[in-house]
Amino acid sequence: MRNRLFLAGFLLFLGSCLLFLSCTRTPPSSLQTGLLAYLKLTGNSHDESSYKRESRINGNPVFENSEPDSEGSLKFNGKDQWLEIPSDKSLSLGTGDFSISLWVHTNDSVNDVLGDLVSRYDRKLRRGFRLGFMENSVTTSHANARQLTFGIDDNKASGWVDCGRPGNALIAFGMANYKGKLYAGTCEPGLGESGRVYRYEGDKKWTDCGNPDSSNAVIGMAVYDGDLYVGTGKYRVAGSSLPESENTTPGGSIFRYEADHRWTHCGQLPGAVSAAGMVVFRKELYASSLYSPGFFRYNKKTNTWVDCGTPDDDGNKRVISFAVYNDYLYATCYDTGKVYRYNGKTWTDCGLVGDNTQTYSFTVYEGQLYVATWPSGRVYRFEGIGNWADVGRLGNELEVMGMLVHNGRFLGGTLPLAEVYSYEGDTTWRRIDQIDRTPDVKYRRAWTMAEHDGRVFCTTLPSGHIYAYEAGKSVMWEEPVLPGWRHITAIKKGNHLELYLDGKLIGKSGTFDAKAYDLASSQPLQIGFGPTDYFRGKMKELRIYDRALTAAEIKYLSEEQ
Repeated sequence: MRNRLFLAGFLLFLGSCLLFLSCTRTPPSSLQTGLLAYLKLTGNSHDESSYKRESRINGNPVFENSEPDSEGSLKFNGKDQWLEIPSDKSLSLGTGDFSISLWVHTNDSVNDVLGDLVSRYDRKLRRGFRLGFMENSVTTSHANARQLTFGIDDNKASGWVDCGRPGNALIAFGMANYKGKLYAGTCEPGLGESGRVYRYEGDKKWTDCGNPDSSNAVIGMAVYDGDLYVGTGKYRVAGSSLPESENTTPGGSIFRYEADHRWTHCGQLPGAVSAAGMVVFRKELYASSLYSPGFFRYNKKTNTWVDCGTPDDDGNKRVISFAVYNDYLYATCYDTGKVYRYNGKTWTDCGLVGDNTQTYSFTVYEGQLYVATWPSGRVYRFEGIGNWADVGRLGNELEVMGMLVHNGRFLGGTLPLAEVYSYEGDTTWRRIDQIDRTPDVKYRRAWTMAEHDGRVFCTTLPSGHIYAYEAGKSVMWEEPVLPGWRHITAIKKGNHLELYLDGKLIGKSGTFDAKAYDLASSQPLQIGFGPTDYFRGKMKELRIYDRALTAAEIKYLSEEQ
């Protein structure tokens, strides 16, 4: 008995010692090696590395203590708050390895673009790096949501690469990332054909996932509550100056993807023959109607769609494409050339956008909202209710459609030539390429865009082909980052990039010539801001190294609380 009591006591003592040691872990001494900057962000913005840099606080982000983060963190509002460390030689990353390690906290309310975490990017030289979140609502689809991406650039680009034609597509209306794959919804207007959904497998291969109904198009797409939803429609092909579709079956229904060729009907949009845009806003799924006014919220319990009203008193305004930005849902309009915004209950008129009759798509760039238009072929920047700044025309084009920011570059697609342009600042746009060269047609569209596998994909009409483009080199995680505290590590290591979440490798780029990417820059290091948007969330324990962290170091940093 005494031996048993002694053994039990010894085991209790040993367990206590192990618990004490686990709670008082000694950091590896190597964590001081190559440390360029270390901001705890727990009560101040001091750099506690040996360089002792001064950081500039912009917009007064809030230092706060909150459970379970008893040591505090820095809270950014996603609108006008960020930190900045002036450029110096010791921060010049050049062509060598480097690492970024930090803790971030986001909530689960979808009411803003989550934005950039750490960046140092020179727009004029197209040089630098960016670590942050990706949130793209493009034309009729919520293409990317809460996806983590890390990219570098030194004015390198792949050119547009043909990724094939899904099925017999006239156009892929919508695209969305879902469970690590890119999905596209098509218009296939022939007699006996119908709109279908395809999954990209790489190397021009598209897997047919089936037709949700018998209408000629799958138009809207969004991932909601962990599932892929699509909206169907009877697209009036004559609107693109092509022979009208032989398929006259109405659509306007919403479906949930269950498995290939298996779709669950999730209700009909009241009065609609064609769905239009789909988007997630404040944890709710919304959809609009293409040819008749209608804006609806999904009631998952009853599998029905609640009419949320449309802008203006006459109720005859169609809202088509959406963007979630700074606590509002912004919508384009095909009837007035205006933009409207929705606060969850009511609509506000944001004013006429130039001398236009339709607005088409949005993107968020450097913290501001931009909208595309017809028939001026121009893009405008939102500067307050009724105030839209003209940022230029894309060549001689008449319509700007899909837009997004890819690895620091603001891209836009057009009609009638299906060209793609890059925004160079002020009112200047640089033509990259024409990606649909179908002869003897009036209109060619570079319609919608999505990011996937470190590249931007763009759909076209009437060829139906989808093209991909890579600026610089990037790595992204194809799944949404869950809310709460998460540890992120981004590494440039030799000839590739690596991305870690909570200590686990979640992405690795293709190889590149490291010597061809000189990231030396005169730009300041930005924390909580970058080419896309201001960060919305909390941050702490930011470390930057001039070397690649080891697996053991990443594990230690990701377990430290």
